Amino acid sequence: MTEHTTLAEKPRPKRLLALDILRGITIAGMILVNNPGSWGHIYAPLEHAAWNGLTPTDLVFPFFMFIMGVSTYFSLRKYNYEFSGRAIAKICVRTLVIFAIGLAIAWFGLFMRGILSDATFSEAVFNFDHIRILGVMPRLALCYGIGSLLALTFSTRALPWVIAAMLVIYTVILLLGNGFAFSDTNVISIVDHKVLGADHMYRDTIDGVSLKFDPEGLLSTLPSIAHMLIGYMCGMLLLGTKDNTVRIARLFIVGTILTFAGFLLDFGLPINKKIWSPTFVLTTCGLASSFLALLIWIIDIRGHRRWCRFFEVFGINPLFLYCLGAVLSIVIGTVKIGGTSIKGLVYTDALMPLCGGDATLASLLFAILFVAINWLVGLILYKNKIYIKI
Repeated sequence: MTEHTTLAEKPRPKRLLALDILRGITIAGMILVNNPGSWGHIYAPLEHAAWNGLTPTDLVFPFFMFIMGVSTYFSLRKYNYEFSGRAIAKICVRTLVIFAIGLAIAWFGLFMRGILSDATFSEAVFNFDHIRILGVMPRLALCYGIGSLLALTFSTRALPWVIAAMLVIYTVILLLGNGFAFSDTNVISIVDHKVLGADHMYRDTIDGVSLKFDPEGLLSTLPSIAHMLIGYMCGMLLLGTKDNTVRIARLFIVGTILTFAGFLLDFGLPINKKIWSPTFVLTTCGLASSFLALLIWIIDIRGHRRWCRFFEVFGINPLFLYCLGAVLSIVIGTVKIGGTSIKGLVYTDALMPLCGGDATLASLLFAILFVAINWLVGLILYKNKIYIKI
């Protein structure tokens, strides 16, 4: 009798440390840029581009989206990449959990501000009228859920065409719907206002103009799904061989093509994170692919690992530490001692004098301190081999 071993029964591939490190770098980066001591005093590289353009800060979220795609290819391996009841159930549950956590964090922020103001406890608890529905976690949930279902539905040969179609369709929508303008007439804004309602959207201000414009809106989720699927295809390239040299070559080729395509098309279709433009997708996926290749060479081939232990802590429990950072940020920003928030006490009373009154340097030190606090929690989990999967 001949024994047949299915793909799901094969031993899992050796964990790629470089992927954990890249994941950790992006999570640490997301926590860092989201928690300055003062939003009015930030070094330019730690700010998002006001509208068109790209800064180092604009890379952290799309890099994580790319990594999520790579990791999704790894995780769907146990289902043989087949459309099955078990796979669908797993995908749907995880999607709902991540989305619900995002809503819970948004609610917690409203609750804390309400409970510490003149609102009654009941008003603070049931303050759903102004809760932001979308955001980082909900976007991750939607892209993971829809992207995974598409990956299981289409063959690996068809998937690149699906990605291209999504980006082309979105490009047409932007060009026909004033999509590159920060305006109420922008089709992205119109869709979000119609579906979500202004009270459930993010308010942005550019050059003195303030609008309800959500950078994680519904329509701009379409290219984000394509973004995740590009990461998924790169995951396929990684698992297609055990030779790290071949992996590096493949990732560098893909990264170079995507990056050049993104920058060249920028002349007609501006790179813009807030609308998640197709050129933003191409450029950031290209840079993420190349950076991952570089990390594989440094870490997994050359064996230089001591420097990356800090980021490995974040990479092992990424979403948990990101959520922890979001919750801690709300707490220290709202809880007051002697009429001043904990954040204010640390930034103004402790770090400002330490920095000789340099508000921008103090703001950066606060962000670094905040990252360190979250890292210490992650270190405890890391040393005890506790992995909190979300």
